[in-house]
Amino acid sequence: MHRGVTRTGVVAGALLAALAGCGFHLAGRTPLPESMKSAFVQAADQQTDFVQSLRKALLTSGARPAYAKRGSSSVVNILRDEVVRRTLSVSALNKPNEYEVTYFVRFSVSAGDKELLAPQEMSATRSYSFDETRLLAKEHEEAILRQAMAHDLADRVVRQLSSL
Repeated sequence: MHRGVTRTGVVAGALLAALAGCGFHLAGRTPLPESMKSAFVQAADQQTDFVQSLRKALLTSGARPAYAKRGSSSVVNILRDEVVRRTLSVSALNKPNEYEVTYFVRFSVSAGDKELLAPQEMSATRSYSFDETRLLAKEHEEAILRQAMAHDLADRVVRQLSSL
């Protein structure tokens, strides 16, 4: 019995070493370089879904986002943070049946006078059906889609920041 436990431990240890060697890490945690450990997120509106999601994603990755540009290790400049909604289809009565929501983000990263990452643009798109009789529920559904897209975009940005 003791020999089986030892073999299991050796196999488990070898598996963990292999996973660590290939760059595996837990979902949601992307290690950041030192230049991003106390980044300042600069945006025209600090309360958007994307900016809030980006701060959370940085925290999850071990960073401590700075609350002021002065003293930060780098600056993530949010150049565009915009949600666009367009009608995909209409009924015979010319009322919307389906909408498409696209979240656009454009950002760059600098440290002092040095540009670490040239402006990058990302977007996420989702569509949803619309029923005028369920207006409040559909507005809530759109808000949830916006938050989900902001979260996805923030995770993609942090993955890019981890490669700096």
